[in-house]
Amino acid sequence: MGMEKILNRAADNIRILSASMVEKAKSGHPGGAMGGADYINVLYSQFLNFDPDDMTWANRDRFFLDPGHMSPMLYSMLSLIGTYSMEDLKNFRQWGSVTPGHPEVDFKRGVENTSGPLGQGHAMAVGAAIAERFLVARFGEWMAHKTYAFISDGGIQEEISQGAGRIAGTLGLSNLIMFYDANEVQLSTRVNEVTCEDTAAKYQAWGWNVITINGNNADEIIKALQAANAEKERPTLIIGKTLMGKGAMGANGEDFSDKVSTHGQPLTGAGASIEKTIENLGGDPQNPFTIFPEVAEFYAKVLDEKRAYAKAKKAEQAAWEKANPELAAKLHKFLSGKAPEIDYKAIQHKANIATRAASADVLVALAQQVENMIVSSADLSNSDKTDGFIKGGARNLVKGDFSGAFFQAGVAELTMAVICNGIALHGGIFVACGTFFVFSDYMKPAVRLAALMEVPVKYVWSHDAFRVGEDGPTHQPIEHEAQLRLMEKLENHSGKMSLLALRPADAAETSVAWKMAMENTSTPTALILSRQNITDLPGTDRYDEALQAAKGAYVVCKTGENPDVVLVASGSEVSTLVEGAKLLQERKGITSQIVSVISEGLFRHQAQAYQEQVIPANKPKYGLTAGLSVTLEGLVGCNGRIHGVNHFGYSAPAKVLDEKFGFTGECVFNEVCEMLGK
Repeated sequence: MGMEKILNRAADNIRILSASMVEKAKSGHPGGAMGGADYINVLYSQFLNFDPDDMTWANRDRFFLDPGHMSPMLYSMLSLIGTYSMEDLKNFRQWGSVTPGHPEVDFKRGVENTSGPLGQGHAMAVGAAIAERFLVARFGEWMAHKTYAFISDGGIQEEISQGAGRIAGTLGLSNLIMFYDANEVQLSTRVNEVTCEDTAAKYQAWGWNVITINGNNADEIIKALQAANAEKERPTLIIGKTLMGKGAMGANGEDFSDKVSTHGQPLTGAGASIEKTIENLGGDPQNPFTIFPEVAEFYAKVLDEKRAYAKAKKAEQAAWEKANPELAAKLHKFLSGKAPEIDYKAIQHKANIATRAASADVLVALAQQVENMIVSSADLSNSDKTDGFIKGGARNLVKGDFSGAFFQAGVAELTMAVICNGIALHGGIFVACGTFFVFSDYMKPAVRLAALMEVPVKYVWSHDAFRVGEDGPTHQPIEHEAQLRLMEKLENHSGKMSLLALRPADAAETSVAWKMAMENTSTPTALILSRQNITDLPGTDRYDEALQAAKGAYVVCKTGENPDVVLVASGSEVSTLVEGAKLLQERKGITSQIVSVISEGLFRHQAQAYQEQVIPANKPKYGLTAGLSVTLEGLVGCNGRIHGVNHFGYSAPAKVLDEKFGFTGECVFNEVCEMLGK
């Protein structure tokens, strides 16, 4: 059988499997998968480099699927290379299966990213492409590999595509090749009903190489991918004009392709015939879950070619390692993912500084000591103080020079966060990104996917409270910490806290928070930092005492052996409690136990005896939070009292807001006295 015929036969096999999976599950999206089958078949058989016997090989090409609803196409394709069985396909969307409705990252089976929320998949690909260039800049072109992305009409429309397109073009990511499945149909409308933009012109304006083809023609796909692989200056967008539901037929032979109805339901739900469709595509309606013998034979040869390629590349790497033992050791250290050994205690801070400034001190040290780290900011590096990484020696990543380590994302918080997810997914690099805490709202979809995928991205969120002051309520986070504490309560699929949220109370706790963040290599971590200066907490060796924050909460100090009240807070409010405790003791003889809770979620994972020691159940409790009162409800309980901010802020100097909102030692004194009836 000639190459064109076998490629078409294999693509039809993918179409049959995709349609049959959705039909059996009585749920899913067959149309797009059937239209995109030609491209993914050519990509995997002719271009994508991987090792069938070592799917986690670090130097493999990556394929990032953006439209997660097209999972039947991906699973069917991967069944041809042997990472999914026919039984797996039959159990599509069922309990306990490895074929969920939208793909979830599974490197060993060939799934590089979790996808579903449109737009994020291809932005992760941008991150992986940045990671590849970063590593190549340090170890050489011998480890170069491509990143392929697949995007749909919906992904092109999602606003994140603008940020991803702009950044990839600006950085000249010629190692990034994206296929746009332009079938002109989406879930509830035809594309021309919602947009009239010239997609090719848009990407060309961003500096992309754009090629438009018939996306169902194998020969045109091959030529486009050859041209894309030859491109050395620009990322490439291949616009493939494809046919939604290609091959779908009705009971009387009617053509059911190019219909909105086949996008998001089984073909029979759209009025088509699954039997006639399978027959039309050359399959057996009584046995749809099968790989055609000639396709199996073809892919057996394909896999042998992949093995030979991988073997040669690994031999090349071995020769390089032998000639460059020190670099080789460094590379293996990078790829291990192990946390760097840093003497965080040695990092010096000025007295009574903002935690964002203390974070900058840590970032200076990380820039100097962690060679495989990228830090990013959404045009706020000199304000969220991620510029500490630059002051430590990190230069910007720029087109043609990826020896730097600071990624200037521009004003694009969501895009930045998703790109960082892609960097983390690629592996070999620690990654952190920063902005104001209030703008974490823009990042929430990416944070959620990071939590679901279990990637250790670090979020640096400064300006953590109403003390942003004059900027007013648009910039003053109120409900944001409560949202993050909910993420701490949410378990990931490994049964762990899906996200670690740390709000340090002074400079020493900030060093410890960064230590915790860097050592957390299995989930994302958020550092919530103050804009304003904070009085250092009392203690003889603050860093060593702050190490207790690793348990989520600890007793900062007591003003009596058997305290009358437990005072609970996180962040800058802890120092306010210290002021209030002093007044309580001086004026009323009321003794206090002051507790800093850097992470409620982590605290609740400690032994019950420790929790009781820190926040005794039988003691009255008073909580102070610059966010919603509900933030501390789980710690203070229904019989205590919480002073929070349950309204939007106002524009005024921070000190004025402290007075107006009751965030003073005097207010703590008055409210605790009232609570205790003294």
